[in-house]
Amino acid sequence: MMTSARPSGLPFLKMHGLGNDFVVIDARAGGGTVTPALARALGDRHRGVGFDQLVLIETDPQADARLTFYNADGSVAGACGNATRCVARLILDETGTTQLTLRTARGLLAAEEAGGGLTRVNMGAPQLDWADLPLARATDTLHLPLPGDPVAVGMGNPHCVHFVPDAEAVDVATLGARIEHDPLFPQATNVEFASLTAPDRLRMRVWERGTGITLACGSGTCATAVAAHLRGLTGRRVTVDVDGGTLEVDWRNDGVWMTGPTALVFRGILAPEFLAAHA
Repeated sequence: MMTSARPSGLPFLKMHGLGNDFVVIDARAGGGTVTPALARALGDRHRGVGFDQLVLIETDPQADARLTFYNADGSVAGACGNATRCVARLILDETGTTQLTLRTARGLLAAEEAGGGLTRVNMGAPQLDWADLPLARATDTLHLPLPGDPVAVGMGNPHCVHFVPDAEAVDVATLGARIEHDPLFPQATNVEFASLTAPDRLRMRVWERGTGITLACGSGTCATAVAAHLRGLTGRRVTVDVDGGTLEVDWRNDGVWMTGPTALVFRGILAPEFLAAHA
């Protein structure tokens, strides 16, 4: 009787939040190593798996897990709100708890069950000082000296938020790519274009640094909500419609909370040959 051998290689999950898609590698039991070369190879939607960001889960002595994010170009991302929510959902379901903490480059972030299949995460306080984002020089972050009078907001990564009459009409690919590497942003920037559609509702489209146009961006949604309130356009609690769906943002005293859906698409195993070729 022929028996199949257990496949070797590196297990991974494919998840998404509103179409913002991720490869998730759970290394809490050891054995998971991610290099920039591997992240780039996995991010290739034709020759790899494809993702907007990759998230590596590791153990942490003071949190339920530690997360490291990679962009599709292999660079490290300081924050990724939708990926944080996806991992939070995994661990909430795994442990049966309703609250947990996750460590990212921003520090410890709280996450919780929001009911109705939704997951809520506290993305922390926004960074509003030019040096914290960072910008290349002292600048009024509420009115950047760039075309379109954008707002700079940090959410663990830099964001350049533009308020426009109609977000649907913006050439995000051209403008996003141009602004991403503006000299004002020494670490490059995410670029958002948002329009007010109701007193506390925004339509937002996004270009993510190191990745390009995505269907949703959690940290970008939070940054846009913060910028809208600072500009006097909305209250502190807003609904944001992105290309992939809808997120709720609530800027509270303890940080910017974001609520939305997540999805586990499939589980897979990276072949040893693929790993060896992209070590």
